[in-house]
Amino acid sequence: MSYRRALGSACLALVGSCAAGCGATTFDGRIFKNADLSFRLAEVPSDWRQLESDGALLAFRDDSAPASIVVNGRCGRDGDDVPLSALTHHLFLQFSDRVIENEVKITLDGREALHTELLAKLDGVEKRFAVFVLKKNGCVYDFIHIAPPSASAESREHFVSFVQGFSTISP
Repeated sequence: MSYRRALGSACLALVGSCAAGCGATTFDGRIFKNADLSFRLAEVPSDWRQLESDGALLAFRDDSAPASIVVNGRCGRDGDDVPLSALTHHLFLQFSDRVIENEVKITLDGREALHTELLAKLDGVEKRFAVFVLKKNGCVYDFIHIAPPSASAESREHFVSFVQGFSTISP
């Protein structure tokens, strides 16, 4: 299976359908806008390249790690009554051998978010995941770092800094 196909499968397994394709979507390297969402991100690290993905709002590849980064958001579903831990675990329903290594509540964009680090297998292939899930203003945002278990911690550190730069933009 090609890497792009595997990434696409992993993205779809992780985030399901997304809001992309509803109206004009723009991303200038810092600000993302579509019909439902507007948000700002920290500067994308120079060694990440943007990928096209049908399963996420934004996707990047850090070839040096190697790692894939997925950013997704959706509004009007799950935003009010589903706990962060359930939203996080829902991302991994199709994965086997899930082992949570760390799970901690943090503040992201002025709201409580859940940061989870875990190992899990998809089709027998083990990957290391760093995940942030945030609910804000009726929307749910997922940030996912996917890498081999042996990938360097430096890529995850860049990912954490990237996520910490997230903020919503009022319409």
